[in-house]
Amino acid sequence: MQQNITRRGFLKATAAAMLVGPVAASLEEQVLLARASDGGGTPAAPGPKVTVPQGRIGKVKISRLICGGNLISGYAHSRDLIYVSALLKHYFTDEKIMATWRLCEQYGINTMVASADDSRVAAIYRTYREQGGSIQYLAQLSSREEELKKCVQEVVAAGAVGAFLVGNLGDLWTRQGKVNLIGELVRIIRDHGLLAGVAGHELRVPQMVEQAGIAPDFYVKTLHTTNYWSARRSDQTAEVIDNYAIDNYWCRDPEGTIRFFQELERPWLAYKVLAAGALHPRVGFKYAFDNGADFCVVGMFDFQVAEDAALACQAVLAAQNRPRPWMA
Repeated sequence: MQQNITRRGFLKATAAAMLVGPVAASLEEQVLLARASDGGGTPAAPGPKVTVPQGRIGKVKISRLICGGNLISGYAHSRDLIYVSALLKHYFTDEKIMATWRLCEQYGINTMVASADDSRVAAIYRTYREQGGSIQYLAQLSSREEELKKCVQEVVAAGAVGAFLVGNLGDLWTRQGKVNLIGELVRIIRDHGLLAGVAGHELRVPQMVEQAGIAPDFYVKTLHTTNYWSARRSDQTAEVIDNYAIDNYWCRDPEGTIRFFQELERPWLAYKVLAAGALHPRVGFKYAFDNGADFCVVGMFDFQVAEDAALACQAVLAAQNRPRPWMA
């Protein structure tokens, strides 16, 4: 005889099973189970709200977890999948982007990154601020050399608290021997009253910038463990000169990156810490904070914010006695 299993019955059975043996339920699953507690399926009273800890760069307080900007602009590292960017653009409507930022605020994530080239997101951010939103804007700059000043002026007008050279250009300009351009951009950003940073996938970016004595306010540098299946590749030698030939890894030398920042007294925003979705946040956040990152920049869907905030809090707390002191 077929048994009629209701949603309420399933949740009660699942909760009972969790008491019998260890089950690794996600935070979303735990919330769903809690909603069956009053017998009517309505949400139970919310528990204590998670608040992500903050650091400080200059005069600006920044949450240790920062909302990344690739997803909201439709940029996707998706290995061999060719439809993901279009999917992101359909998912992240204007309303969804603002709702995601508001949700971040509720969990203490007070800063987001967005591309200065994305005029749509800039317009959404203006509307969001007009409606009382408070999340801070770190602008990712990828303009042409001759338009550096204009680009900075635009992000100042949009309300940014800081700006940094995008990693692709950081890599390219360093490889081309144009570190002087990076220094010029840092100066322009500072002259406009913003925090000034430099990003790079390649370790030589912060190395060369430091050697040139540029001294930005912060670095944005990739960091992730290579312990995930798609990190296996054929270019173990120097055949591939950059990080873009194979879309499955973004920090080619995590150990070297960790050693470099161990000796550098400058704030470090780590990005690609989840290897573009290949690593669970529990793993990626722990690896980044344990190994010296002061902040993690992570693209998040709205349904991931609560769990990411909770896991970031856990990782920061567990990393209080790490070898590299907190630089922000």
